[in-house]
Amino acid sequence: MYLHLGKDTVVSFDEIIGIFDLDTTTVSKKSRDYLKMAQDNGDVINVSMELPKSFVLCSNEENRQKVYISQISSSTLLKRAKDSLN
Repeated sequence: MYLHLGKDTVVSFDEIIGIFDLDTTTVSKKSRDYLKMAQDNGDVINVSMELPKSFVLCSNEENRQKVYISQISSSTLLKRAKDSLN
């Protein structure tokens, strides 16, 4: 199964580690530091040029992590994931 993150971007459920709300997670310095490190390493993929609302942390088969920044809220992404499993 796949989760649509916006525009033409989909990720496999098997790759998803977590779905996070940008407003609440960036309050933590550790989260901000992680996102900055991922950005510096080229591991951030911006799905849309609109106002970002969430990020999805994924890991591929080689255990390389990618962070997808999405304009879709974390609650909507979670609802999409649950709906596609039913």
